[in-house]
Amino acid sequence: MKVTIDQEKCISCGSCMAICPDTFELDENSKARFKEGDNPTELETDVSGCIDEAVEICPVQVIEVKK
Repeated sequence: MKVTIDQEKCISCGSCMAICPDTFELDENSKARFKEGDNPTELETDVSGCIDEAVEICPVQVIEVKK
């Protein structure tokens, strides 16, 4: 599965980091990004429980899971 982050719409609330700190962090512009992988806004992974929770908790819904 591919998980993406729309950094332009990110409001820097940090909810994704609070739910899934091993996967998400804030970049130098305080926008959400992935800690691992080559692309900070796209991640190929099995969607774990915390990523699924981050998708649900994001107040502006910038995290998307594509199958």
